Order: sequence, then C-alpha cells, then structure tokens
Amino acid sequence: MKQASIVTIGNEILAGLIVDTNAAFLAIELQNIGIPVVSSFTVGDEIDAIVQKLNSASSEADIIVVTGGLGPTDDDLTRQAFAKFLGVELEFHENIFENIKSIFRFRNMPIPEKNRIQAYIPSGAEYIPNVGTAPGILARHNGRILIALPGVPWEMEKMFKSVVPELKEFAGTQTIEVCRLKCFGAGESAIAEMLGDKMLRGRNPLINCTVHDGIITLHIVASAENSEKARKMCKKEEKNLREILGDLVYGSEDETLAGVVSAKLVSQQKTISTAESCTGGLLSKMLIDIPGASNYFTYGWITYSNEAKITQLGVQTVLIEQYGAVSEQVAKAMAQGARKKAGTDFAIAITGIAGPTGGTEQKPVGLVYICVDYDGGCDTKQYIFNFERQFIRIRAAHTALNMLRLRLG
Repeated sequence: MKQASIVTIGNEILAGLIVDTNAAFLAIELQNIGIPVVSSFTVGDEIDAIVQKLNSASSEADIIVVTGGLGPTDDDLTRQAFAKFLGVELEFHENIFENIKSIFRFRNMPIPEKNRIQAYIPSGAEYIPNVGTAPGILARHNGRILIALPGVPWEMEKMFKSVVPELKEFAGTQTIEVCRLKCFGAGESAIAEMLGDKMLRGRNPLINCTVHDGIITLHIVASAENSEKARKMCKKEEKNLREILGDLVYGSEDETLAGVVSAKLVSQQKTISTAESCTGGLLSKMLIDIPGASNYFTYGWITYSNEAKITQLGVQTVLIEQYGAVSEQVAKAMAQGARKKAGTDFAIAITGIAGPTGGTEQKPVGLVYICVDYDGGCDTKQYIFNFERQFIRIRAAHTALNMLRLRLG
C-alpha cells in the first residue's frame, strides 16, 4: 500500500507564529483518496535540515508532500533543498518566468529581480502551475513521488487538488475507509483496557483514539484494495466495538451527546427543563443548539446564587444551611423544583465548584453534583472533575446529558 509523509517548512511555524493548517488539510485529503499519512515533519528554513527531513520521509513513505519555502526571498529554500536531495542542478524555465511576469503586469507592478528564482526547478522535475508567483514542483525519484507546494493555504489547496489524479493513479485502487464511534462515561485508558489487543498497532482495521472534553472518539481505519471491502471491514469492526463497550458508545461519526439526547426526547415525546449553577447555562445551550429544540426544551434557570435557588426553584433555606449549595440534597431539590415549576417529563440540575477559588478540603474545586429528576425517580450523582474552570463546566454539562441519555434508554 502506498503511504505518504508531510513536510512543513518555515521558521515561523517552528516559532509558533503561524499554526500549521496545511498538514491537517493534506492529511485529510490524502486519506480521502486512499493514501494513509504515516509521518509528518516540521523543519526550519535551512537546506541541509530540509534535505534531512526529506530523507527521513522517503525512508517510510512513497509520497512526500512538502509545503512552504517556494517564495522569492532568501529564506525560501525548498527548491534548492529538492535539487540537493535529488542530486541534480536547478534549471531555469523561461515559460515559468513569463507566467510570473504576466502576473506582475496584470497587477501593473514592475517585477523584482528576486522573483526570477521562482522560475528555477530541479532538472528533470515538472512544475505545477499556480495562480500566484510560486510554481509547485513534482518529481519522481527511486519509485517515489515528491511534491512541493507553496505555504499559502488557499494556493496550496488549489494546487494539491490539481495533482490528485496523478496521485490516485500512482496509488492504484487502494482505499481507506474511516468509521468513528463516539463514547462517554469512561476514560481513555479504561476503554483501551476493554478493547485489549484491538488497539495494537499494525492491525487492519486500525483503531485510533482521540479525546476532547471527555468525549472519546474511536477511529476505525480500514485499508483494502477497494472501497466496498474496506467499508465492510469498518462496519464489522464497529459492530464488535459496540458489543464490547455497550452503553459507553453514544453515537457515531459527527453525532454529539446533545444531538443524541434531543433525538431520544423527540422520539419519545418527552420534555426537559434545566436548573444550572456552576455551568451557567452551558447545558441549556447545548440542548438549544440542536435545531427543533422547541419540541422538547421548555424552561431553563441559571440559579447561581443561593437566593436564586430559593426564590426561583423553591429550594429550602435549611437544606443550603445544613448541607451547602454544592450538595446532593440541594441538587435534588433544584431538579425537583425545576420539573415541578416547568411541568416537564425530565429536569436536570447541576451545582458545583468550578474554581479556580471556592474549594475547601471537604469540597474541592471540581466537585459537582448532578441530578436527573423524572416521574417515579430521581438520579443524583457526585463527580470530581479535574483541570481548569472551563473544562469542569463542559465536563459537567456533558455528564448531565449522558445521565439523561442512559435514563431515556
């Protein structure tokens, strides 16, 4: 199977002055045409350093895509590095230079002498036309394809798409299919233990794992000689993972917890109200962000102060005085008060300490109580979330949604 490596060039990227979006774009586009990316390098504007990374990339990939360093200034050294790696000289192309000059004529500007360097490409290589002044480079070397593209994202994206047919031909009929499973309710290491050798490297399908705001995404990557076979491999593995993980799987592809919960509420013709303290309306926002929220969402309270909990939700003063605002008892009273006042089928209440101050030894920052109240029962749970304020709030809102998801069945 043909594989690719990406090399991004530029001191400004190494210094953190520019975020490398080019590598992300290329990785996605290459995967979409059935070519997996096995490595990615970032290197500064030095010829020998670039050559070194080209050697590293060529040791593990059949296709090497480079971005950046094709401009006219002294720090644009990709073409020189390409020539040195290929063992050839740079060669001037009059037709390329005429195209560059036409761009300056169109802009009604004189052409600086420095732009002449952009008409040089390694001997034996092909140039890739560009709407800007920096042509790309395509070279074949020792059974590999090397491509150099400019660093300007919109130019790079347009030029890459122009070489896709050649890359497809080079890669043959190989295909990659990717399925995604979304999980919540266990940590990354716990899920890895449950999956065992399914996450070993070198498998096909390969299982990759990413984490964001407590949500675990399992990427099932299947490689095969055609898309039908790869898709079947993906779906078979997805079924196996669902059987192993059970209720930890809440959805697939781009589904969100809020989207899954809203669909369940609509299908079961149930309504929801919310009472939030530390999350400050974040839970309500997640629910209302889903189109058609008026079908299930009726009321939401942000009762940040003790007075608001008492006056708006009917929480008894004695409960707050005896147990504190952040307690199982108050979370339960908030949820019950909200459901009674709103007349909904479900109500969710969240109270906690998001920090960075306000915590004690008995009630540390990150302590959160969540309650789901419904006809015939009341589920209240205590959690302690780590990290900073925003993560605690997001994690609490996601956990509340997950509690409701499990209750809805």
